[in-house]
Amino acid sequence: MAGNKDKSKVVRSIADRKRPPLREVTPETALEIRSTPREMMRLAPLDTFEYEYPGSRIEIEFTSAEFTAICPFSDFPDFATLHIRYVPYRRCIELKSLKRYINSFRDVKTFHEHVINQILDDFVVACDPLECHIEGDFNVRGNIKTVIRASYIREPDKRGPARIARN
Repeated sequence: MAGNKDKSKVVRSIADRKRPPLREVTPETALEIRSTPREMMRLAPLDTFEYEYPGSRIEIEFTSAEFTAICPFSDFPDFATLHIRYVPYRRCIELKSLKRYINSFRDVKTFHEHVINQILDDFVVACDPLECHIEGDFNVRGNIKTVIRASYIREPDKRGPARIARN
């Protein structure tokens, strides 16, 4: 029976991919809620450089107090302070490219929850860190304060235990 459950999950996930993207519309205003598709975002690339001290554990923290994206529901800008903390493995993020990448969200329609996950995913793909923690501290809107946190911890290499340096 367990085998049948696994097959049904696979069939459902394949069927879901064939459906058109979900279109959400608010009943009262008929306003369509649509995020900018990834392929239309035109985000600046994240550049990296070699970390010359692999195995030497350091934490790098960035703060960007001027993050802006567009709310897909209202079309108004959302403002946030981003906090990015990571432990490099072999590559570090180059700051000018990070600034350009963050600023390229200004014309992107996305939800708070999605943009923090996307930044984390892009950051991990760019520099393959040992750890990465991202927090989006969004400005109050409609009397609600939103803080979104997402984290990534690299799995140790299968060849042996990962070296953990203590400061």
